[in-house]
Amino acid sequence: MKSRLSRDEAEILALRALAWIAAEPERLEGFLALTGAEPESLRQAARDPEALGGALDWLLSDESALMAFCAESRLSPEAPMAARRMLPGFIDEHAGNWS
Repeated sequence: MKSRLSRDEAEILALRALAWIAAEPERLEGFLALTGAEPESLRQAARDPEALGGALDWLLSDESALMAFCAESRLSPEAPMAARRMLPGFIDEHAGNWS
């Protein structure tokens, strides 16, 4: 995957991540518990770029889930972060850190 994604490509990758999370009850339970989302709100989340960013945040917070998703999706482990940067709500934790 190229290093710079378009916004549409980022949303598609995030949709794939959300579908991957929702496909396994244990993953979905963890996602819902961490985000406070309700199962009924997942369909709406799939249409909300900020919520899609939240799905990528969840994925990026769990290295084993990230690696499994990337392996199953045939993506580089850097691809979800590249997608996350393109979606609303991204906060670069290293911005302004010059030390």
